[in-house]
Parts: sequence; structure tokens; C-alpha cells
Amino acid sequence: MMTVPWRTGEVFLLNMAAEFSKPKPTRRRGTAGGTHVPVLLKEVMRCLNPAAGEAVADCTLGYGGHAVEFLRRVGSAGRLVGLDVDGAELDRTAARLTSLGLSTSVSLHRRNFAQIEEVLAGEGLEGFDIIFADLGVSSMQVDDPARGVSYAHDGPLDMRMDGRLARTGADLLAELPREQLAAAMEELSDEPDAAKIADWIVLQRDVQPIATTAQLARLVLAAKGFSQRSRRRPWEVPGGLHPAARTFQALRILVNDELGSLAALLSAAPRCLRKGGRIGVISFHSGEDRLVKNSFRNGLAEGVYQTASTQVITPTSNEVRRNPRSSSAKLRWARVE
Repeated sequence: MMTVPWRTGEVFLLNMAAEFSKPKPTRRRGTAGGTHVPVLLKEVMRCLNPAAGEAVADCTLGYGGHAVEFLRRVGSAGRLVGLDVDGAELDRTAARLTSLGLSTSVSLHRRNFAQIEEVLAGEGLEGFDIIFADLGVSSMQVDDPARGVSYAHDGPLDMRMDGRLARTGADLLAELPREQLAAAMEELSDEPDAAKIADWIVLQRDVQPIATTAQLARLVLAAKGFSQRSRRRPWEVPGGLHPAARTFQALRILVNDELGSLAALLSAAPRCLRKGGRIGVISFHSGEDRLVKNSFRNGLAEGVYQTASTQVITPTSNEVRRNPRSSSAKLRWARVE
């Protein structure tokens, strides 16, 4: 029988120590506030080899770091079609590309990359020469407390990359059965304490809704055995993973149906590529990478792709030092005949 740390009617989260309310900021190098450093930029350009006059679909436009380099390489005769579900980031990046004089051969769409075939049809193109996706969340989204995707900043537990989605992270925590919560954390983020954390979530929501990122982070810390007076903080050492990181990741993936969208993109991509077209995908966790690897491997076996990367491409140690958020990035690519 599980022992719970509160009596009926008491709210455990509100009684936790203030030291867990505001996680200590870690010193990071490379990413200034309000910006995003493109990951594996040199490797992406080397593998996808954009050439003058080609058409590129940047399925995760974000801050435009990869897009800017694509545009410089395809030139004025080329095209870049950018997709992003985040309307605010799309507007900011459109303005940035205009300020750099790179907007004349660009068309932007507030669409999920699962809809790439519809976007292609609307563009009047026969196909793309390159399809590229940099999965996960941008630094701007992580650093914005209002987005609710990070345990490091207190804010509403939103987690929607697309504000048009109906359900937030708080909604899912309030609605999902305990079994689904545990399965999501186990399958989407390899959380070893998935069952225990799911138990705590269910017990806590019976007392008070879990509505903020700080509440969820404190609950996970407690579920993992970090008490009010605990001074043990293994996540603060270099390379340490915060105990709540996997829970936040799994919930964000659920809210945005990230794996479902990725599967749809991978299925549609070969139909959207011209002869000799290339696709490249940067993933950040095992579930994403598994989907990409299996899609490219199966496509190669079935003759859909002519060639594909046999080894995953990861950042150099120098890149990780400059941009710690790149540490888990994995690039895979494939090419049609």
C-alpha cells in the first residue's frame, strides 16, 4: 500500500520547500535569450547538399537558423517553403528573413508538417528537392514561462506548440487515467519511475488541480524521493538530468501529438520529393529517432529510398560545449531515386 504525504484536504504541493519552487539556473554557453542556435548546421548542409535553384521544405521553421543557410545556398532561383505551428514564432521569423533580404523566394505556412502534401499542392510545385525537420522545441519556447514546457520556469502548464489545440498539459493531467499517464512516461521518455509518478499525479489531482509547471516539477521531485529538507541534487552536477525532465517531455509529446505528426510526415515525404530528393530529420529522444530510423530502413528495403544514412550523426564535442541543448540531437537522412 502506497503511503501519501498529505492528509485528506491538505495540499501537499503548497507545503513543499521554496527551494524546489524555483530551480537554480544553470550556466549555459551559446544561446542568448530570444534566439535559437541551429543544431548540426554543417552536417545538415553536407548531407542534404542544397544547390542553386532547388526547392526546400523546412518543416520546423522556428527561428530560421537552418532556413537562412538553405536560402543562401539555393539562391534567388530557389524556393523555401517554411512550416511552423507556432504563429508568434512564424511572424518573428518572417520579419527576420525580410530584414536579411532573404524573403523574396520564401512562402510560410502556419501548418503542421503532417500536412506537407496539402502545402505542396498549394504551392504548385511538382515536389521538393529537400525536406528537412528539426524536431523538439526551440530555445525561445523553452525559455518562455508562458509556454509551460520547462520545469526551470514557473508558468501555466500549457505545453501547446500550437495555441489552436484544444487541450493543454494541465488538461491532460486532469483527465488521463493513471494507466495512460504511466504508459506515456514509460514509452515516450523512458521514465524509470513512471508508475510511481502517475500514482502521485492521480492522488494530487484529487486534492487540487496541477495547473503550473512548478507544481508538476515539485510533485515529481517528491515522487522520486527528494524531500522538503533534501540537499541532494544530483541534477545540478555537469551532465545531470533534472528528475522532472522526462515527465515534462512525455507530457509535451502527448499534448502536441508529436509522434503521430512525425509518422505522418515520414509516410508522406517520399511522395513529396522530386527525383534525387533528400530528406533529413534531427530528433532529440529515442522515440523520435526510432520512428525515423525504421522509416528510412524500411523505405530502403522497399525501394522507396535509393540510399540512407547507416549511422546516426551527432554533434561534435565542440558544438555541445557551445550549445549544451544540442547534446541529444541525432541526424538521419535518406534520398529517393
